[in-house]
Amino acid sequence: MPGRQLLRRLTEGIDLPGESLPGQPLVELAGDQRVLIENHMGVTEYGADQIRVQVRYGQICVRGEGMELARMTKEQLVIAGRIDSVTLIRRRG
Repeated sequence: MPGRQLLRRLTEGIDLPGESLPGQPLVELAGDQRVLIENHMGVTEYGADQIRVQVRYGQICVRGEGMELARMTKEQLVIAGRIDSVTLIRRRG
């Protein structure tokens, strides 16, 4: 099938980094139930409907319902619940 061969060739040619750059935040959204944030600098706001996480150049704001920190280490944190939005709030300056 020519369409499948073309799609396979295009995806093989894409070079995507497997890991984030050192010090840069990496945000992964798993459906509407979980957000993983790597290279964070701590939680600045915590509630069942909103969690804000400090990153190098601003904050990541996660909004939804029944949210909680499922796991938090120095390198990464996982927010679980019903996720409605994930927003980057860039620091001015």
